[in-house]
Amino acid sequence: MARTLLRVRVAVALACFTMIVWSAAPAAAGEGEQPFTGSVSRIDRDTRRLMVGSSWHRGCPVPIRSLRLVKVTYRGFDGRPQHGRLAVHRRWADEILVVFRRLYREGFPIRRVRLVDRFDADDRESMRHDNTSAFNCRYVAGTTTWSQHAFGRAIDINPVENPYVDGSHVSPRRGRRYLDRSDVRPGMIVPGGIVLRAFRRIGWGWGGAWSSAKDYQHFSANGH
Repeated sequence: MARTLLRVRVAVALACFTMIVWSAAPAAAGEGEQPFTGSVSRIDRDTRRLMVGSSWHRGCPVPIRSLRLVKVTYRGFDGRPQHGRLAVHRRWADEILVVFRRLYREGFPIRRVRLVDRFDADDRESMRHDNTSAFNCRYVAGTTTWSQHAFGRAIDINPVENPYVDGSHVSPRRGRRYLDRSDVRPGMIVPGGIVLRAFRRIGWGWGGAWSSAKDYQHFSANGH
């Protein structure tokens, strides 16, 4: 009887020890993590209807048939996977997909990724909502010169955390809290960081490196 009771106690102790060790063991890297998914496709009929008369119109420097819809997975500021869409020139669609894959894998947070048409193609409204966007057939603000966005070869990432700064002018206004670029916080693009390295790999330049005004959110194929 005593031996039987002892065996039961030993078995219980071993079981408890095994449960403690198992629960304390770290999960395998990436376990349960949603993998990056992305695609490049022609502008579908519904998206075309959304864009025509909004981000694209007659007189634009590129035809809508030259644009591609890039669907990406990105990591939100809460760390959770999200899904977004960008319109870019077909020349750069595959490269942009690679960039966003790297950003996702490295855990760089992005607020939202929506077509600028969701904000009536209003660049200021899109920036105010901290939206990451690409194609928008518009002029450079205050000029009659086409923006690089009008060619589908530019992207603005996290505009609030990475504002446009020209003297005392800051756009969007909420970006003023991020003027101190040495105080690095989530979503900010900084020299040597993953975002800059990812875009440099595809040959794109950064507005944060401009000599006069700084456009920390901006990347484009020719650096302007």
